[in-house]
This record gives sequence, C-alpha cells and structure tokens, in this order.
Amino acid sequence: MMGILALAMLPLTHATELSIPYERYELDNGLEVILSEDHDLPIVQVNIWYHVGSKDEVEGKSGFAHLFEHMMFQGSEHMNGEYFEPLQEIGASINGTTSYDRTNYYEGVPAEYLPMALWMEADRMGWLLPVLDQAKLDNQIDVVRNERRQRVDNQPYGKASMTRMETLFPAGHPYHITTIGKHEDLEAATVDDVHAFFKKWYVPNNATLVISGDFDAQTAKDLVQEYYGDIPAGEEPEQLKPEPVVLAESIELRQVEEGVPQQRVWASWHSPHLYHEDDAAMDILAQILSGGKGTRMDKPIVHEQQIARSVGAWQFSQELAGIFTLSATAAAASDTDAVLAAMDAILADVIANGVTQEEVDIAITNYEARFISGLSTVAAKANQLNSYNHYTGEPDYLQEDLNRYLDVTPEEVQAAAKRWLTAERVVLHIWPPDPDAEGADAEEGAQ
Repeated sequence: MMGILALAMLPLTHATELSIPYERYELDNGLEVILSEDHDLPIVQVNIWYHVGSKDEVEGKSGFAHLFEHMMFQGSEHMNGEYFEPLQEIGASINGTTSYDRTNYYEGVPAEYLPMALWMEADRMGWLLPVLDQAKLDNQIDVVRNERRQRVDNQPYGKASMTRMETLFPAGHPYHITTIGKHEDLEAATVDDVHAFFKKWYVPNNATLVISGDFDAQTAKDLVQEYYGDIPAGEEPEQLKPEPVVLAESIELRQVEEGVPQQRVWASWHSPHLYHEDDAAMDILAQILSGGKGTRMDKPIVHEQQIARSVGAWQFSQELAGIFTLSATAAAASDTDAVLAAMDAILADVIANGVTQEEVDIAITNYEARFISGLSTVAAKANQLNSYNHYTGEPDYLQEDLNRYLDVTPEEVQAAAKRWLTAERVVLHIWPPDPDAEGADAEEGAQ
C-alpha cells in the first residue's frame, strides 16, 4: 500500500502512477484508521468523515446532519468549552463541512500538537452527549436558521438549487431536501431527537479517521488506541439503495422574485452518480460546453450573439445520483427563453454530431491541471484519502480516478450526452418583477 506522490513538474496528460502512501487498519470498535506519512513540512492533518449526510435524514427531521456539524463545536464532557479556541491558540486550521453523503471535520496543527487534536476529536465522538443540553441546541438551531436566511432565503436566486432538487427528486428520496434543511424541522428539534441522531450515526464503526503529515506511525497508532479504543461501537447503520429516479415528462417552472438583478435559467437532468462509467465523460462534456471563452456555449451565446451575460454547465456527482445542469444569466436586451433555445440548439448539435478530439484534449488537459494542483497540500491529500475510501473503498484511488478522464474519447462524450440528456428535464426560470407592469399598476391606482 505504499507509493510516491509524484506531482511536481509532470507534463500534462503524461502523469503516471500518482499515489498517496497510506496504511489502513481498524480498531476493535470498528473505527477505520488511515495513516499517511509526509515529512516535507512539520504539520499534521487530522481528518474524520462520519458516513452520514442529509440523505440519511428522515421526513420531518431535515437539517440534522448540518446541525450536528455545528453542535460538535460546542464542547464535550472533558473539554466543555469553545472548541475553536484552544486549537486557534496554537495556529491550527479547524472546520467542518456537510454534504448529502457525509459529514467531515478536520484540524491542521503543528506536528507536536497531534495528541491534542486526536484527543479533542475523540472526546466529542465518545463524550458529546453528556453536555449536549437544551441551551446549546437552541443556540445552534438559531445559528443554522440564520445561516439559511443569509445563504438561501435572503440571497438572490438562493432557493434555485432547493427548487430544482425538490422537483428532480420526489418526496421521500434522500436528495429531495437540500442539506440546509427546513426551518420548521429545525424549530421542532428536541434534545431527545438530536441525541438519537448522534447515537445512530456518530459511532466509531460509522467513521473513518485519516492522519496525514509529519508524524511517526507507531506513535499515532498508540494515541488512536488510547483515545478512541474505549468508545463503544453502535449498531451498524443501514445503507440506502433507492431506485433510480426517472422523470416522466419535462417540467418547466417560472418564478418572479424580488431582489434578483437579471433573468436567469437552469436546465437540469438526472445524470450518472459519482464514479459511474459515464461520470467522467459528462464532466468533460461540461468543460467543452462552458469551460472558457472559446467553448461551445460561451463563445456564440456570450461573446458573439451577446444574449447572455454568462453561461455554465456542470456535472454534480453524488453517491446515489448525479445532476447535469446548464445555466445562463440573460443579457439586458434578451430573455431566458431565447438563451435557453440557443443552449438547446448547441446541445442538440453535440448529441447529433459529437465533439472533436481537440475539444476533448483541451478539456482533459485543463482537468488534469486542476486535479494535480488540488493535491498540493497535506490537508487536500488527507481529505482525498477519506473521500476515495468513502466512495470507492480504496483510499489511494488517485491514478484510477485520473485515468477515468485521461481515457475519455469524443465518442464516449457523444454517447453519454445522448444517453442522459433526454427531453425529460427540469427547467427553472427566475425573473425580476417587470418594472413597466408595476408602473402601470401604480398609475391605474392613482386615477
């Protein structure tokens, strides 16, 4: 399981045998541990993934995974205080993130403070509940609800992603409700509810701990055993396996919203899940459509016809399903119907006539450059080990992952586009209020 991470000065499209050295083992309580030594800098990254995200929530209790991202920073039984403070005093970087598929916490610390980072992570895994009371819960519910107001409710176009997910996936599907959750569910959360959520998901046998950086492997193993070994395992969480969602027809939504500056449109399709055989081809297609000024959509729509201020395309790949989306902000003299028609014409041409080898080569080169530069830090490598382990079962999936993109052909891009980008999709238009209509109403009211 050892290798060399040879990232520097590699010619693009010729990177070979990229590898992150690691050792993986498991404690008796089921905690999976991945060690990856890197002695270039005197820093260590502690990165833990709990294999729970918003997809694992139940109806009426949305937002719990994200809520726990916040609750875990409120102190635990043996360190019942502000979690950030002692780590920030030593120059650490600390945070947490939540997605549909997992919840992640990490601490980047000077190498000599590895025991401190491991102990603090272990204490909140094993001893959070004794100090998780109503006051802390109320405080963090307020924080999360305020975050939703800032990022979603009061943000121009802020509810667009929520609307598209709720329309693409039916009620009851793990991806129907976005990670931020619903206000009414958060307001209704009780201490018993969050205790039950923690006991089900925040158990060692549902977590993977990565230690990456400048440390001695045996010392790290001793610390992990000392701090985590006595935490009891929980019941084995159920793995979700929903049936793929197929839209019966195309759905088009039109919304007028106060506070949005321009007309904007999104067209979204169900697409392959992460690491599906078509996943990389759909990523490359997105780059060909909108990865720069000379790409299929950007050049004619934004720069030549000037009917849009911007266009975009992306493949959003998750564990259970993917979403492929085209988006555009209309120029002042145009509207979203005209822009959507132009994007559809370009997409129809790709499906009918394919893409060129040159377009694929450029997209692959750009992807490889981002891929390699994205592994330049100990923190990035630690998180990548956890990500690969979670989704593929193989922490060092680096070269296999890159090969998915290096091997994409024009024929595969065309075939994937034809297979996934059918007539059945969700289209969302969001427009600002019509000022002329408002003026006419005001004049009529004054008479």
